[in-house]
Amino acid sequence: MDSVGSRPAPSRQFLLLAAVLVGLSLAGITSLFGALGISRSVLVALTGIVIAVTAYNTSRDLLRGEFGVDIIALLAMVGAMLLGQYLAGAIIAAMLATGMALEHYAIARARRELTSLISRAPRIAHRGSAAHYADVAVQEVQVGDVLMIKPGEVVPVDGIVGDQGAVVDESSLTGESRPVKFEPGAPLRSGGANAGGPFELRVTATAAESTYAGIIRLVQAAEESKAPFARLADRYALMFLVATLALAALAWILGGDAVRALAVLVVATPCPLILAVPAAIMAGVSRAARSGIIMKGGAPLETLARAQVILLDKTGTVTAARPIVVAVEPIGMSSAEQLLAQAAALEQLSVHPFAPAILAEARARHLQPNFPTDVHEQMGAGIRGTVNGRQVAVGQHDFVVPGVSRTATVRAIELRASADGSSCVFVAVDGALAGVLMLQDYIRPEAPRVLRTLRSSGIKRIHLVTGDHPDVAELVADALGIDRVFAERAPEDKVDVVRTARRDGITAMVGDGINDAPALALADIGIAMGARGATAASEAADVVLTSDRFEGVSRAVRIAQRTRRIALQSVWVGMGLSIIAMGFAAAGFIAPITGALLQEGIDVLVILNALRALSGGSAGLAATAEAKRLAQALDTTHRTLRPRVSELAELAVRLDGLPPAQARVELQQTARMLEEELLPHENDEQQTVYPIIENMLAGENPTGPLIHTHGEIRRLSRLFARRVAQLPAAGPTAEDLRDIHRLLYGLHAILTLHFAQEDELYSLLSA
Repeated sequence: MDSVGSRPAPSRQFLLLAAVLVGLSLAGITSLFGALGISRSVLVALTGIVIAVTAYNTSRDLLRGEFGVDIIALLAMVGAMLLGQYLAGAIIAAMLATGMALEHYAIARARRELTSLISRAPRIAHRGSAAHYADVAVQEVQVGDVLMIKPGEVVPVDGIVGDQGAVVDESSLTGESRPVKFEPGAPLRSGGANAGGPFELRVTATAAESTYAGIIRLVQAAEESKAPFARLADRYALMFLVATLALAALAWILGGDAVRALAVLVVATPCPLILAVPAAIMAGVSRAARSGIIMKGGAPLETLARAQVILLDKTGTVTAARPIVVAVEPIGMSSAEQLLAQAAALEQLSVHPFAPAILAEARARHLQPNFPTDVHEQMGAGIRGTVNGRQVAVGQHDFVVPGVSRTATVRAIELRASADGSSCVFVAVDGALAGVLMLQDYIRPEAPRVLRTLRSSGIKRIHLVTGDHPDVAELVADALGIDRVFAERAPEDKVDVVRTARRDGITAMVGDGINDAPALALADIGIAMGARGATAASEAADVVLTSDRFEGVSRAVRIAQRTRRIALQSVWVGMGLSIIAMGFAAAGFIAPITGALLQEGIDVLVILNALRALSGGSAGLAATAEAKRLAQALDTTHRTLRPRVSELAELAVRLDGLPPAQARVELQQTARMLEEELLPHENDEQQTVYPIIENMLAGENPTGPLIHTHGEIRRLSRLFARRVAQLPAAGPTAEDLRDIHRLLYGLHAILTLHFAQEDELYSLLSA
């Protein structure tokens, strides 16, 4: 077989095979008509052609310092000619030519998903609006241009969605088959296909700097790489050649027949090594690409399959890097809604990462913030402006109320935020502190399940490496069962952690930001989480997850392990069969012609087995479209109810400072919320989504404990409603408040835990 790095052009491969097959047919026909001399000449000619091609390729490999294992087949053909075994030589030639074609087919089949990413890259863009646009080359598009994206077209560059919104199929990037809806003003990366009506896109990056161009560069790098496992196969082949020549010589000496030595050479051609490894590796790389995982060649895949230690960045990796508001604490404002409305008004014009979270919380509470005027933002400190004639400031404490000392209330809020890993955003109105918003970057719902999958896949140690404070990092680690925490680590410190971890085995580093790039580059295998193709993290990494889903890490590990396992199976089964056949050939039980046909069958077997790496390897379960739709709907309900759950703790904190009459009103409102919103949601979940999860997991039933939790939630809600109904008309007494505090904190704790557990299950349905 022709070795991987030195294949002839595809046209030459198939031309050679066609010539050999035509020659064999001609030799057969002339033999039937008694023209044995012509038949023999045809066999010699076609064998000579293949000998010449193989000798050229082998010599070229040797001059480049590469060992071409085709030398065994070359010796077998030359030996057949010298011993007058013309038909055997022709069959070996046919075997070799067929193997070249099979190898080309296997690699081309495995590369299908990789090359499809490149071939679908758009070359033309429609610059202008739907009413009037001009076709231009994608390379001519500049930042700030407006493009019109037609239905079915691939988005050519990164940009901002126009006023119509958009529906985009991003399956080629993420492996997610469900079209994604983008609201007006949402950022949209290139590479997805327009699955809805035409929409406008305001360009934010040129074609060369866009997501899809970066992914294509990664794919091209993947195609050009050769796995260490393939080089290991070459070393096996060299040892196998020495053993083969020794056995052939022994068969000749002991049997006294050179034909036996020829038969040994024929069945010893190490096609399983030559074909199985590269075919399986490329199949695995292609399978990963179909799942939104770009591996830069076979080397990362082979290394990832043997990983034993995984280092995880925190923000953007195990957490979503999308903070949410977990508490609204009025201090000078009369209500949480008023405080949030004032803050959201300014955040409409802010570029701070917390701005989207505050606006989302306002929308969840059905607030309509006014548009501010005279807005000024000081990066890293805060933003101030005029809202309905009042001066509002949002940001750090010293920015919103400069020169004002922290009160006991503020210190208590900051202490609570520090304890649970939250961040404080202060709000001032007309120079007076009005309240505090507490935000938290939540752990990805799928993270616990992904880490369990990694451990079951053979990962021995999982560590967290972050620049955050140890208190915050340890809270995340405790929730996920992380083995060790490396906190307050600068980029150069993360590099030292990688060096330390590598002593325990092959180490993979997972990160998403520019501060992770040095560690990603140093690790045995660097994985860029949700990178956009041209970022520092993706350039430094060996594996790039195009989807911002943590599940891609476990899926990549399983695909890599399965690919390596299939490659090893193909090698050892194929080589084992060849060794058995060599023994029979050395003993004189297999003739050269029979051996050639037998070896061809072994070739086909190992190629078909290697191509199994194109499928399977997924870490997820197949959820129905109905299950995914239901999970999405319930997740939306969770997002709506989560602020209401936060209000339970907020009310417990504020209760002692409220006038009794107002406290009674707010407690009654909370009791109605539990009865009319929360409990119906829990009942709906138990009746609809829980049975679907039970059917999916077939034998496992994780919903049993959740159903018990539902019972406890109903019990506490009923107790709370009865306690509120018993309050005197004037409002709660001190004794009443003690019981109500206990119930509010109990409800908040159990609901927070329960929502986190259900979010993990819903992430399984949405995978």
